[in-house]
Amino acid sequence: MPHSHSHAFDFFNASERDGLLLSRRNLFKAGLAGFGALTMPELLRAKENGQAPAKSVILLWMAGGPSQIDTLDPKPNRPPENRGPFGVTKTKLPGVIICEHLPKLAERLDRFTIIRSVDCRHSNHEPNTVMQTANLLAESRTNPESRHYPAIASLVAKFRGPNHPQVPAYVAFMRSRTHLAFGGYLGKQYDPFLANEAARLPVYDLVGKDTGQLSGGKMFELPADVSAERMGDRQALLKNFDRLRSDIDSTGAMAGLEKYEQQAVGMLTGGRVRDALDLSKEPMATREKYGKHLWCQQALLARRLVEAGSAFITLDLSYHTASGTWDTHGDNIPPYGGIRKGLGPLLPLFDHLITTLVSDLEQRGLLDQTLVIAMGEFGRTPQLGTQNSTDGRNHWPIVMSMLVAGGGLKHAQVIGSSEKDGGAIQERPVTPGDLAATIYRYFGVPLNSTYTDPAGRVLNLLPNGGEPVKEFF
Repeated sequence: MPHSHSHAFDFFNASERDGLLLSRRNLFKAGLAGFGALTMPELLRAKENGQAPAKSVILLWMAGGPSQIDTLDPKPNRPPENRGPFGVTKTKLPGVIICEHLPKLAERLDRFTIIRSVDCRHSNHEPNTVMQTANLLAESRTNPESRHYPAIASLVAKFRGPNHPQVPAYVAFMRSRTHLAFGGYLGKQYDPFLANEAARLPVYDLVGKDTGQLSGGKMFELPADVSAERMGDRQALLKNFDRLRSDIDSTGAMAGLEKYEQQAVGMLTGGRVRDALDLSKEPMATREKYGKHLWCQQALLARRLVEAGSAFITLDLSYHTASGTWDTHGDNIPPYGGIRKGLGPLLPLFDHLITTLVSDLEQRGLLDQTLVIAMGEFGRTPQLGTQNSTDGRNHWPIVMSMLVAGGGLKHAQVIGSSEKDGGAIQERPVTPGDLAATIYRYFGVPLNSTYTDPAGRVLNLLPNGGEPVKEFF
C-alpha cells in the first residue's frame, strides 16, 4: 500500500518509466531506492558506537493459517471429525506427539519449542498484520488505519538496525503484498527490501506447480548504456545527496548524513547483498541439501542473508496471492484444498525446509544468534467439514500452534496447551504482544520504547502490552 513518506532516493524516480517499457534501468533505480531507504544515520551510528552481538530472526510465514490439530497439536483419541485424517508420531521429547507427516521435525524436536496456546483473537488475513505487528487494531477489514501500524520487523529495523551497515535490516521474500506488514507510520525506509525481486528464483503458479521459468535477479544488473566505471563513481552519486541537502536539513529526516554518506553509497554500490542473493556462490552440496523447491531455496537465501548481516528475514510461504496456501477450507473448495489433499502435500515440504534450515544454522555456528519462528495468522476449527466441505477446516483465531528454534533461547519444551478438542486455550495463553516482547528482548530493544508518527503522536512499541515468554529465558 502507498505511503506518504519520502526518502533520500526519491530523486531516482524509480517508478517512472525511462521509455515506453519498464526497463532494467527502472529495476536498478528501484533497487537503489530500496537500499537508500535503509541507510538511516541512527542505524549507522549504532554500528559505529558498538552494539550487542549480531542477532537475526527468520520468520517462516505460513500464510492462510495452518491447522494446529493436523500439525503440532494432534488429538489422536478424539472422534474422526475432530482429530482429522492424519496419524501421529512420537518425538525426541518424551510424551510429545506431532503429525505423522513431520518425521524429521519429530526426530529433532529437542532443538525446538512448540507453543500450543497462541491467542490470535482479532487476527485475520488479507492483510495478515495483527500477528506481524502485535497490534490488535491492525485488521484492515475493520480498521482502515491498520496499514499504518508498523511490522515488528520494521520496528526492529528502526531500534536495532542491521548487523552490517551495507545490508537492509528487514528483508522479505513476498508472494503477496497482503501477506506482510510494512513500515507504516515509520516510513518507507523501514519497509522490507523485497529479495525475491533481486534473486534468481523458480516461478511457481498459484497452486504450487513449477513453471520451469526463473524470475528476479535483475535488480543489480547495470543497464546496457551505463558502465560499471560510471556506476562506481561514488562522487557523482554524492552530488545527488548534495542536491537534496537543503531539503534534508529543513526536515531533519536524515540529520548527520554528511558523516555517513560514504557508508550509504557503499551500501548502494557494494556487492554484499548481491552476493548473498546469488545461489551460484553456494556449494552445490548445500544447494542439494536444501533442494530445488522455491521455498527451500528462499530458506537457503535467508541463511545467506543472516551471514551477510540482515536482522529480520520473512519468507512468505504461499503459492497463492490471495488468502494463502495454508487456508485449507476443503477439498471441494479450490484452490487450496482441504486437510488431506491441501495440507497433506505441504507438510513433508515444510518438515524438510525447517529442519534443514535449523540444522544448517547449527552446523555453521549461527543457530544461537538466529531465532527461527514458524507460524501463520491463526489456527483452524476443531471440526472438519466446514463450509459444506468434505475435508476442511475454517479460520479459528481462538488458538494457534507455532514453532520456535534457536536464538540462544531455552528449547526442548512445549509451552501451553489447548483443550481436549483443540478448540480453545486450556493453559498458558501467549498473545501477539508476548511474542513481540520476546523478539524485542532477544534483540535488546527496550520494551518501553516509543516512536512518533507523522502527526506527532507518541506511540508505544507494544500498543497492547505484552511480556517476554518467560519459559525461553
